[in-house]
This record gives sequence, structure tokens and C-alpha cells, in this order.
Amino acid sequence: MSSVDKQLEDIKAEIESELPPRISVSEVSFEGPELVVYTHDPKEFADQGDLIRQLASKLRKRITVRPDPSVLLPPAEARKRVQDVIPDEAGVTDLDFHADTGEVVIEAEKPGMVIGRHGATLREITKEVGWTPEVVRTPPIESSTVKNVRSFLKQERGDRRDILERVGRQIHREELSDDDYVRVSTLGCCREVGRAAFILSTPETRILIDCGDKPGAEDEVPYLQVPEALGAGASNLDAVVLTHAHLDHSAFIPLLFKYGYDGPIYCTEPTRDLMGLLTLDYLDVAAKEGRAPPYESEMVREAIKHTIPIEYGDVTDIAPDVKLTFHNAGHILGSAISHFHVGDGLYNVAFSGDIHYEDTRLFNGAVNDFPRVETLILESTYGGRDDYQTDQEDSEKRLKKIIRETAERGGKVLIPAFAVGRSQEIMLVIEEAMRNDEIPRIPVHLDGMIWEATAIHTTYPEYLRDELQNRIFHEEENPFLAEEFNHIDGGEEERQEVADSGPCIVLSTSGMVEGGPIMSWIRHLGGEEDSSLVFVGYQAQGTLGRRIQSGWDEIPIQTQQNGANKTQTLQLNMDVETVDGFSGHADRQGLINFVKTMNPRPEKVLCVHGDEQSTQDLSSALYHKFDMRTFAPKNLETFRFL
Repeated sequence: MSSVDKQLEDIKAEIESELPPRISVSEVSFEGPELVVYTHDPKEFADQGDLIRQLASKLRKRITVRPDPSVLLPPAEARKRVQDVIPDEAGVTDLDFHADTGEVVIEAEKPGMVIGRHGATLREITKEVGWTPEVVRTPPIESSTVKNVRSFLKQERGDRRDILERVGRQIHREELSDDDYVRVSTLGCCREVGRAAFILSTPETRILIDCGDKPGAEDEVPYLQVPEALGAGASNLDAVVLTHAHLDHSAFIPLLFKYGYDGPIYCTEPTRDLMGLLTLDYLDVAAKEGRAPPYESEMVREAIKHTIPIEYGDVTDIAPDVKLTFHNAGHILGSAISHFHVGDGLYNVAFSGDIHYEDTRLFNGAVNDFPRVETLILESTYGGRDDYQTDQEDSEKRLKKIIRETAERGGKVLIPAFAVGRSQEIMLVIEEAMRNDEIPRIPVHLDGMIWEATAIHTTYPEYLRDELQNRIFHEEENPFLAEEFNHIDGGEEERQEVADSGPCIVLSTSGMVEGGPIMSWIRHLGGEEDSSLVFVGYQAQGTLGRRIQSGWDEIPIQTQQNGANKTQTLQLNMDVETVDGFSGHADRQGLINFVKTMNPRPEKVLCVHGDEQSTQDLSSALYHKFDMRTFAPKNLETFRFL
């Protein structure tokens, strides 16, 4: 008998000793980080409201209780009973029964009404039919991404269960080493912005945190070939943790599966969906630009299939000696600071990913309250000595002024924006300004992936700022559904119609003017002196956006002539404006305040994800202000912390 089977046998005996005699356990198994308990008596379990919580606390494991398949009501009968229990106002749109696990997936417009106060309605469903309910939200804006991900995961339930059982056994395997050390190796994004990738290693475990591309550079992949990463084979990695979905953190996650990785990816649920959206678009853009894609779309599906979603605040075993907890990073939907607790109190490391410390319209500010953190790996995008952003209220006033003045002279406002995060932030500003008559009610056209990304935001309102959640949940006012917002889905014909019409606002990807529909808009509007081009996000070195921002007014534009790509020069006559304050990144003071108010404050800080000057400036400032050990590492350095 393996050590894992012996562990499961012992756990089953311990659970049975804690249960009332009328409740039986038919099987226990590990599925990913969760302990799954199968019972012939799911209704009795549901009657004991605190029983699962007490078992989880005693065993120190996340527990899911499922009915043994032999005790399930037939789906046709169960469907009617479930519908009788759930209030009509919940807006149930689908019930999907899975006999292999005894779960019924309930899709509803108002999931809270399906869950009930403290889970009362869920327990009532289980008592009534025996099935274990799982609740998901019906997107208020139809999302092809959410629909496709859910459909794919449903289709792959068998494979996915096999993956989770394998991962579960790997997590709970016996520790083999008596050594104690914690190391972090830098595979990218050190003294540069983009291609984030790190290895966290212990004697037992190797974990890859992020695996992204570098904006403005086609071929710069993280240093995955080194022995710490894939150099000794993809099976060398135990887990991948993805802090958020932006491509400079996620673009090469699917590449790992091309190289033979077959393990779990831990991220939040919205990060999983956004990763699918952005990486598939990444492949599409590469194909349109005539570049060989680094992997096939099948690898994106593999990545999604291997994803294990974790909610903020859930302490999760991901290896025999590592627990992971996600905390809100305030950067984009689902972005997470990743806190690793190594060993039994041995060491704690936190990776910030990208953070925004103050509240924004979209998100609560980044969390910096942890049980323990000895070392912090901290982004430094705006860590330079002069990197102070404009106050957001002042930024909003300036943006509204530009929109008003441009509309008054009959022009159009073109805003290159990242599909995820900045676009939705700008949408909220525009919606409120129009509602309060601060700017004229003109059409707002959303091009590229912005509409789809917004639909994903509406699917996960629980990840948005408290005030915005309250407005959506309790006041039933969803600002993303405002009538001024128009989805551009008619391609070039519709863009030409917009260009030929009156004043409007256009939000379009890509945010750094590196391909995508923004190039079409520049072709259509670039020569108009009455129109404005407004940058609201970070423009990396080497991107066309940074060059325009720096004064370029002759723009190379790709056109097709006789089936061949030709480069022409366009004279840019639009007003070019930069409005700081909308970045999803903390500025220098925000980064310093994040460290200053950390509880507890770390002993060491590695300043990464910024250009050379920014990382060194921030490292120096933190050292002088807080008398802590700080570093501005280069790529391919390894730090041992024990």
C-alpha cells in the first residue's frame, strides 16, 4: 500500500470516528488540493450544517462531500425538485447533472439566491435530492469565452477528474528529503518589463510562478531551458501559479504543455477565463502578422483543462511542503498576490504579481496583511524616482475635458486600451460622466476584445470593488450595460461607418498600439486634426505607442496590395494626449506605501518587473526608508533564503 493510500485509509477512519452512526462514508479520495468524501447519506450531512466545517478544521484540509452514485434521485425527478426549492427570482438558466460525481451545476442570473443565507438553500437542495449543488453565474452580457470554457470543462470532466486525482496524490505524497532550503530563481522580468517567470524551489518541490511574453519583443521567452525549470524535463515542475492573465505574465503558459508539462495551474477563476481569451488572441495576432505561433490552440485548451481555480483567502496545499494563498492584487480582474507558506512554519514568500495599492473604480486596493512574509518579490513598473502618477480624480477631470472639447469641435476620441482592466475602468468613468451630464451622450464603440473582456467582468462581480458590487447586486444597476456602449462586430465596414459619422469615443485594443484593431482606427482617424488620441495606460519601451507618445507623427501602417503586405507612412494629425492615473499599477509612492504598511513587514524585498533604473531606484528607496535588505536582481540569478 502506498503512503497516499495509507493516508486516505487513516483519514477515512478518523472521519468515521467523528460522524454520527447514521452517516456512513463509502470512499475518500484526493482531487487536487481537496479531500472528497463520498457518502450514502448526503441528506444527513446536509442536516448537520457545521459538520463539514468541523471536519475540515480537524483534518486541516479542504473537504467536499459528494453523494455515492447509488443514492441519487434520477435527474428528471431531481430537476423538478431543485426547481421547486430555488426561488423564481434567482433566474435559473440551466441545470446540469453529473452522475459520476453526484454534482448538479446550477447556472443562475442571481447565484446568491440559489445559495441562500449562509448556504441554507444549497443544504435544502441536497436534503431534497441528494445531489451536491455547484452554482455559477449566468453572464449578464453573453460571453463566448465563459460559455466555451464551461462547455469544454464539462466535455472533459472525465479527463479532468483523472488529472485532479493524480495531482491530489502528488500533493499528498510522502516528503523524501530532510534538507531545509527555499530558493527563488529569476527566469525573466528582472530589470525589464514583461516576460515574468520565477521558480520557487525547495528540496521537495519546484513551482513556476508566471510565464509571460515581453511587450514589443517577438522572440524573448523566459529562460525556461535552465535546469531549475524545464532543462531537466517538464516533469521537473510540480505546479504552475499564475498571478493574473495579462500576456506579459501568461502568454507562454500553454507552451509548457507543448514541452510536456502535465501538472496543475493554480489561478483564480476569472484569470483562467481571461487567460484563455488573451492567449487565443495572441495566437490569432501572430498568424495575422505572418509570425509562426509558439504553440497551437490545443495547448491553450490543455492549460484550461489543467487549471485548478482558487478563491482569495483560501489556504491551499499545492505540494507536500507548500501551501498557497491568493490575495486581491487590485490590478485586473482576478489578479492575485501569491503567498507561499513553505514547510511547517519554515519560510514565507509572497509574489506581488502586478499590484495597485489604492482603491480604483473597479477594484479594492491590494491586500498587504499576511500571517508572515520573510521575502517579498515586488513589481517595480513605476518604481523610478520620478514615477508619480496623477491623482485619479484629476485624471478623470482631464479625460472628461478632452472628451468634451474634442466632441465640441466635431472630432472623435480614440483611446488605445488594454482589453482587460483599463478599458473597464475608462468605461465606468465615461458612464458616470454621461449619467451626470459632464460630457455629451455620444456613442462609445468598443473594439477588439474589449466587449468580450467586459462580459467576463460581468460574470464575476464578486471580484469587483465593494461599492460596485453593491450597485450591481443590491441596486440592480450594472454600469457595463449602459445603452451608450456599442460592440464593434462588423469589422472594417462598421469602422468606416463610425469614421464617417459624428463625434464618438472609441476604445480599442491593443493598448500599446502593437497591432490589432487600433491600427485600423489610426488609418481611419489618424489624419483628422479635430480628433484626439489619448493614452491611458503604460507604454513599454520599443512599442509603437511609446514612440507616438514621444513625438512620432509619421506612423508605419501595413496595407495589402495585390495580396502582398506593404508598409506605408501615415501622417498623424490627431492631438496626442497622455492621461496618467488610470494605470493598473501602483506608482512609486503606492509601492513604497504597500511595503510600509505591510503586516508584517518583510525582511527582504526583490524589486522586479521594471526597467533597470526603476528597479534600482525602488530597491535603494526601500533600503534607506525601512533598513531592510533589498535587491534589484538580474535574470538568471538564484537567491537562497535558508
